[in-house]
Amino acid sequence: MSKQSGGDSAAQLDLAEIDADEAARQAQASREAADTVMKAFGGVRGMIDMTLPGLVFIVTYNITHKVPAAAWAALALSALFVVARLLKRETVQHAFSGVFGVAIGAWISMKTGKAENFYLPGLLWNVGYCVGLAVSALVRWPLIGIMLGPVTGEMFTWRKENPGRLAAYTKATWAWVVIMGIKPLILFPLYFTHNVNLLGWLKVALGIPPLLLAMYVTWQILLKAPPPIKAQLDEEPGTEPGQEQPGHEHSAGGPARRN
Repeated sequence: MSKQSGGDSAAQLDLAEIDADEAARQAQASREAADTVMKAFGGVRGMIDMTLPGLVFIVTYNITHKVPAAAWAALALSALFVVARLLKRETVQHAFSGVFGVAIGAWISMKTGKAENFYLPGLLWNVGYCVGLAVSALVRWPLIGIMLGPVTGEMFTWRKENPGRLAAYTKATWAWVVIMGIKPLILFPLYFTHNVNLLGWLKVALGIPPLLLAMYVTWQILLKAPPPIKAQLDEEPGTEPGQEQPGHEHSAGGPARRN
């Protein structure tokens, strides 16, 4: 009797250790997935690429009081960022996005002769981005999940195979709507006052902090979400069903599933 009791206790301890190890693996997988947030949005370098051209515009405008000079200075800096990334063979996605936005703003401001119009495309983009985020959450294709899925390796398995992550991505997307919606709510009224200095400096001030806050909130949400289920690539020709190819990843909670 005592031997059986001792055996049961040992089995229970083994099960507890296995459960603890599994929980630790899942927590680590969730943390690694959460840590991809900064990478997906370009990191510190990406935020600098998007913020500095606006700062150069308002500084140059205050010095020269000429819209073309300020616009060309901002555009030149954006182009310099792209060249620097190309030389270092880094991704140019965020730098190119910055050049595109700055180029449109520069063209509109020079065409109209109004310095405040340099910021108009960015303001309209912010509104459109928030609307897009809200719509994506409502139709259960949250944009944060669409952006992070390829980075975490789960692709879109979170939609039907991982309801916990779908809920987390939806919650994070709504958080972005609220946080990023602060900028146009503050800046659009200023745009119509034609106060270029206040608009420009506030645009710079509201560039990085809301973005960092949105990423931090997303990181916190994903820390508590279930770990991602890695998307498995199509089986290579000649592979027998059920035979796993080297390099196919598994989620912390079990075997990899097909997207």
